[in-house]
Amino acid sequence: MANTRKSAKRARQADRRNERNMLVRTSTRTVLKQALEALKAKDATKAKEAYQSAVKALSKAASKGAFPPKRAARKISRLTLLAKRMLPEALVASAKVAKVAKPAKAKAPKAAKAAK
Repeated sequence: MANTRKSAKRARQADRRNERNMLVRTSTRTVLKQALEALKAKDATKAKEAYQSAVKALSKAASKGAFPPKRAARKISRLTLLAKRMLPEALVASAKVAKVAKPAKAKAPKAAKAAK
């Protein structure tokens, strides 16, 4: 039981956060399970769609904080390896869905810095 108004509010927030994270986690697990079933059925079109939705769901769950980011990365990696082993032709274009590279910063030349 919370002793202060502040701790009562934090308890309410934790309950809401826990409920929201539970919904995200269960839906992510369902999508992941569907992707595994589609891969085992060896239907290329269904497997590709299921794989992409599973990767998207895992990335989204990690960004929302429902899954730790490294756990999501590990699950995506294992799913990708399984998909490549079972249906390599289905993942030609969608192999790099999980990570997007950040654009590099342009560096100013040293001469321009010295002139200032």
